[in-house]
Amino acid sequence: MTPGENGPSTPEDDDPFGYLYADGQANGAQPPSGGYGYPGSVNRVRAVGQRQYGQQTQQTPQAPTAAYGQVPQQGAYGRPNAHYAAPETLPGGAQPPRQQQGRGSGGGGGRRGPNTKGLLIGAVAVVAAVVIGISVAMIGDKSDEKGDDTAGGSTPTAPRSSGPAPSPSSSVAADGELPKIDAKALLLGGGATTASDVKGAQAADGVYVNNFDKPGASVTWTVNGIPEDGKYSVYIGYSVPGKDGKATLTVNGTPSTTAVKLKNWAGAGDGDYEKGWTKTYNWLQLNKGTNTLKISCEQGDQCDAYLDQLWLVKGWVGSS
Repeated sequence: MTPGENGPSTPEDDDPFGYLYADGQANGAQPPSGGYGYPGSVNRVRAVGQRQYGQQTQQTPQAPTAAYGQVPQQGAYGRPNAHYAAPETLPGGAQPPRQQQGRGSGGGGGRRGPNTKGLLIGAVAVVAAVVIGISVAMIGDKSDEKGDDTAGGSTPTAPRSSGPAPSPSSSVAADGELPKIDAKALLLGGGATTASDVKGAQAADGVYVNNFDKPGASVTWTVNGIPEDGKYSVYIGYSVPGKDGKATLTVNGTPSTTAVKLKNWAGAGDGDYEKGWTKTYNWLQLNKGTNTLKISCEQGDQCDAYLDQLWLVKGWVGSS
C-alpha cells in the first residue's frame, strides 16, 4: 500500500454494521459471530443468581428457558432459590431494621394501655371516702337524737328533769366548782319546814325539808357568782316513800314547762323514806351574776318528798 491509498475496502471493513443494509449484503457483508453485533465482543450473558457477591464468578450452565406462558420453576414454596442470595445474608450486607420493643406489659409491641390499676385504686378511695362521710353523718345524727331524747325536746326555757346522774364532782366545770346549798340555808315558804329525823340526808347535820307535800309549799335559792350566761344544770337531792312524785321549777320568775321529776330511782318500799334518797336534775339557762331558783308544789303536783340539797354544774348534763 502506498501513501494516499487506503487499499482495498469492503463494506464490512468500512462499516461493522454493513450487513444490515442491502448494499452491504450485496457486497457480501456478514454479521459478526458472537456478542451483540460488535466485532470481537464477548458474550457475558449469565443466568439470574449466577453472580454471587464477594466471591469469584463461577460459570454455571444456563438454566433452560421455560416455555412461553409458563413460570420458571423456582423450587418449593417457602424455600430459598438456589440462584438468589439476599444482600442481608452476605458479609457486610444490609441488616433488617430492628423492631422497637413496645412499652406494654410483658415486653409486647404496641402502645401502652391505660393504667387500669391506678383508676381502680382511685375509685376505691372515692367509695371509701363516701362511706366514711355517710358513717360520720349517721353517728352525728344518732348523737343528736340521743341528745334530743335526753332533753325531751325542751328549749333553754324548758329545763329537764331526769333520774340519777353523775355526781357533782364529775360534772363541775373546769374553771371551778359552782355554788351548792343545803336544806337549812334555803328560803322556805308555804308551810315547808326542816327536820332531821330520817337518816340518809346528805346535807349538813342530816337536815332536810319536809312538809313539802302541800300546795304552795316551796324552797327558794338565790344563786350568786354565776360566771357567765349560758347553759347549766341544777341537781336536787331528795327522798320519796316508795312512789314517784313531781314538783314545779321556776327560774328568774319564769315557770318551766318541764317538771322536776321526783321518781323512786332508789327502789324504796312503800313509806320507806330512809331508803328512798336519790337525786335528779333539770336544765337551766342562767345569766351571769345572780339568779333565783324556786322549787314549789303547785296544783296537780305530787310533792310527797324530802329535799336535802341543791347544786349547779356547767352545761346540760347528758347532752351532746
